[in-house]
Amino acid sequence: MKFIVATCLAGSLVLAGCAGTDNSASSSTSAKAGTSAGGTGARPSGSATPVYPRDSNLSPLTSGQARSQSVVTLAPPADMWDRIRRGFKMPNLESDLVRDREQWYASRPDYIQRMTERSNKYIFHIVEELERRNMPTELALLPYIESAFNPQAVSSARAAGMWQFMPATGTDFDLKQNIFRDDRRDVVASTRAALDYLQKLYGMFGDWQLALAAYNWGEGSVGRAIAKNQRLGLPTTYSDLSMPAETRLYVPKLQAVKNIVANPQAFNAELPLIANHPYFQTVPLTRDLDVELAAKLADVRIEDFRALNPAAHKPVLIAAGTSEILLPWDNAAVFKRNFDAYTQGQYASWTAWVVPTTMTVADAAQRSGMSESDLRALNNVPPRMLIKAGSTLIVPRGARVKEDVAAVVADGGHLSFQPEIITRRTTVKAGRSDNVASIARRYNLKPAAVADWNDVNTNHAFKRGYSVVVYLPVRATPAARVGSGAAPARGRGAAVVTSKRGGTPVKAAARGSSSAKQAVVRQPRGGTPSKRKR
Repeated sequence: MKFIVATCLAGSLVLAGCAGTDNSASSSTSAKAGTSAGGTGARPSGSATPVYPRDSNLSPLTSGQARSQSVVTLAPPADMWDRIRRGFKMPNLESDLVRDREQWYASRPDYIQRMTERSNKYIFHIVEELERRNMPTELALLPYIESAFNPQAVSSARAAGMWQFMPATGTDFDLKQNIFRDDRRDVVASTRAALDYLQKLYGMFGDWQLALAAYNWGEGSVGRAIAKNQRLGLPTTYSDLSMPAETRLYVPKLQAVKNIVANPQAFNAELPLIANHPYFQTVPLTRDLDVELAAKLADVRIEDFRALNPAAHKPVLIAAGTSEILLPWDNAAVFKRNFDAYTQGQYASWTAWVVPTTMTVADAAQRSGMSESDLRALNNVPPRMLIKAGSTLIVPRGARVKEDVAAVVADGGHLSFQPEIITRRTTVKAGRSDNVASIARRYNLKPAAVADWNDVNTNHAFKRGYSVVVYLPVRATPAARVGSGAAPARGRGAAVVTSKRGGTPVKAAARGSSSAKQAVVRQPRGGTPSKRKR
């Protein structure tokens, strides 16, 4: 028994010695490897020897290669104001004009409340687009300055929408403007165009304050102001440029609103709660649809529907031109369900009619089954104008009309006018050897008409000094004055007239005739001049 125990103990000692020899060899190998790889070869007490990679292409990381990244907070924004504050990136402007605008807004709490509540429908979408483009969220406050967030706003210079696009600039950024819609007012389209434009301006000037100045004043004007300062050796920042008063106040206004949003308590301002949640969603439009019916199917007030779809300025939505509509988030599903279940007749009670030939408003109204006043009001036809051929009018849609308005009409629909010809009854003195033909030729009239007005034959010769009756067209009111409220000029003495064919103005008593004696009579539209009884 003792022999067995002794034998086992001896075997254990032998095995332990072998293990120690292996570990020493392994350690020696590891140390050599570490030395060959550029390590120290020293083995820390109580720890394993570090193993270094053998790749000779590795190089140490320098401090210049380390980049700090923005830290994403775990807590989501409490509301839209908090979300906007987190995205501020523009340098602050400090000036007396900023203090002045802060005081202006702070002293008008009702105005702030009104415009911030109005922005509730749109600001989530704008901030989403700004963040997607990595643009400063201060720009979401710009519609407060431009339009007080009113998508129906129109300036005296014809800028429209909450981003206030001029017609030509809107066209440059693919905002369609025709008789059916004006995309300068469209919430989604105008926001896309405004951010495209602002990004372009920032790319031109490399400075957000100068980009905003160019948005208000025009890139050409800002570029010339910068070039002028460069020639004079002056600085070229926003504050250093010479610019109109409106542009000089433009960035201070935005800075003032930014300061109020950043710290409303400092200005005793109260901002309404705007949840960090989308207000609307888009719904595809597959059929022409009356605006009132669309609001009814969505179960929203007509005012709320128009606030989300302000580009539709007619009583009908044309599917071929307006492929989608905006509806409050919770009402989109309601609209889809009610639209599919609708069985009470046509979706649209209005359609588009392309005028085949130039005609009077009275003729167009008769052919479309409307009163003249209704046709004028619905299509914004100014007075004393003819509707030119090829124009598109909104007219009632008959029960037999099954097809919706074609895409070519929806995209290219326009309305053009030409001045209505108005004639005045005028008497001219016949000269020597004057006859019906010579009088007609002198005033570019038809001989039959001259003969009819004077109760004579077409070959009749007038005695010298005879008072010949003619109806001459007068110069129409200039197109620029139509609808301006300016009264047309009243003739005194011999009226200056033009021919139907656009000839040179001549006086009523012309070509050797004696001074004209006139009795001016306004001719009813479309009628025939009555004969004067002698």
